[in-house]
Amino acid sequence: MAERRVAEKRGMGRGLSAILPARVDDLNHDELRQVPVAAIEANPAQPRKTFDADELTALAESIKQNGVLQPLLVRPLEGGRYELIAGERRLRASRQAGLELVPAFVRANLDADKLELALIENMARVDLNPIDAARACAALVDDLGLSKEEVARRVGKSRVAVSNLIRLLNLPDEVLAQVEAGLLSEGHGRALLRAEDHATRRRLSQQAIEEGWSVRETERRAAQDSADSERNLKVDGKSSTKRPASGEISEAQDEIAQRFERALRSEPRVKVTERGVSVQFTFADVAEALAAADAAAG
Repeated sequence: MAERRVAEKRGMGRGLSAILPARVDDLNHDELRQVPVAAIEANPAQPRKTFDADELTALAESIKQNGVLQPLLVRPLEGGRYELIAGERRLRASRQAGLELVPAFVRANLDADKLELALIENMARVDLNPIDAARACAALVDDLGLSKEEVARRVGKSRVAVSNLIRLLNLPDEVLAQVEAGLLSEGHGRALLRAEDHATRRRLSQQAIEEGWSVRETERRAAQDSADSERNLKVDGKSSTKRPASGEISEAQDEIAQRFERALRSEPRVKVTERGVSVQFTFADVAEALAAADAAAG
């Protein structure tokens, strides 16, 4: 849950408008308002129909403490109402947190299809840095409800490449800025995710810049630091088994989800913990679930 709470802050610090192509005319006139939650209607085109209850609760608690850190995206309707374009998870969590008002960018001539096309167009820019690419992919997944497989098809990348980009947003803000500035590569960023915590990632990233580490050397140092931390962990004078670093968990979850998705054509929710692995599927109806079961049996 900690990673999910961080995600609300990490990927949304600049908002969707900062990663959209400037030449899309009807995306250039944001108006940020405090919009009544009760006045926002759900987007009927939202592909995602189910939301994890535990994750919504965690996000709601984060919103109670810190507010909504990324504005929603809405368009005005008649009668003082608004239609949600992007940010349904944040809207649901805001309702759960009891908020009456939420920050929202109001765009009169925008719908979900235009936003999706703009984000995909932005991904095709040759000058796009890895962090902005990661934010665009995360927006397509988190705000527009596309699966990583769908995003991969639309932007011409593999699902693994999309997952790896989105994982970069688990880095602390300082390291994200270093990758954005070109001081570190995307490969360096992925290597730093092997480190145990943000403090270690910051320290290693600075060393990598100052000493000119290669990606392989950065990965080795991060893995070594994580191994050293595990060896030093003691509980009641005995060695304790520690859960894998968050980067390793993300890699494992992505690989498990990808294999199930290839086999069943349905993307599961995977959790890897020190107690084991859980895989959860959500289907639109009984027929879809039965078809997946038949595919698994066959």
